[in-house]
Amino acid sequence: MGTYEKGAVRIHFEEAGSGFPLLLIAGGGLNSTISGITGSYPPFNAIEEFKGEYRCVAFDLRNANPGQSSGPLEIDRPWDSHTDDQLGLLDHLGIDRFMVLGFCIGGPMIWNLLRRAPDRVVAAVLAQPSGSRPEARDLFYDNNMKNWGPALVARRAELTMEIVDKFLTKMYRTNPDFVFTVTRDFVRNCQTPVLILPDDIPSHPYAVAMETAMLAPKAEVSMFPWKEPKERVPLAVRQIRSFLRAHRPR
Repeated sequence: MGTYEKGAVRIHFEEAGSGFPLLLIAGGGLNSTISGITGSYPPFNAIEEFKGEYRCVAFDLRNANPGQSSGPLEIDRPWDSHTDDQLGLLDHLGIDRFMVLGFCIGGPMIWNLLRRAPDRVVAAVLAQPSGSRPEARDLFYDNNMKNWGPALVARRAELTMEIVDKFLTKMYRTNPDFVFTVTRDFVRNCQTPVLILPDDIPSHPYAVAMETAMLAPKAEVSMFPWKEPKERVPLAVRQIRSFLRAHRPR
């Protein structure tokens, strides 16, 4: 475990294993923490599965209420502020090129990493990725205004719900379509290999996951459903392992 600091930002992280670097982004939305990789929430423990072959790096998202990372709410650039943290952490660890596996909110974050640092991301796995449903454009805004924002304001005296509203509006309502962080044209032209493992719940729309898989020229997709019955999860992990090995630099 360790801490990466830059200015007012403090990111708590954990490393395990050795080999080619694999960045892990936990699910849990804006409350994404390392426990979302290792605890009972994810379909499988990615650190345990991959630390035998990779240098796994996991972290608490900036301002996740259950976590140990903190920093300003950058109202004008919410997604990019998180990407700054991820790339800054990797720089701090001396990591240039890497692979990435992300759950839930990790989906939009991975697309933003591919937009910001295409030469650094060797391959990406998006498991149960978040996306925007046309019939529920405010789903993430509403959930975070109810569940994430009040707890954050309660422990941070300098923040107000008005600030949280502005942050979430920019994050989820200003461009409420598709995967939030990039356009369909970007995905259509993305040359990075990606593996998509779709889900089908309100916050992880199957249609959006499959659309990205169809658009991205170097995309692969898992079986569906892959989380139920539980006996299918090892098959999905096997596919992830094969995908990562196929694209891992020698």
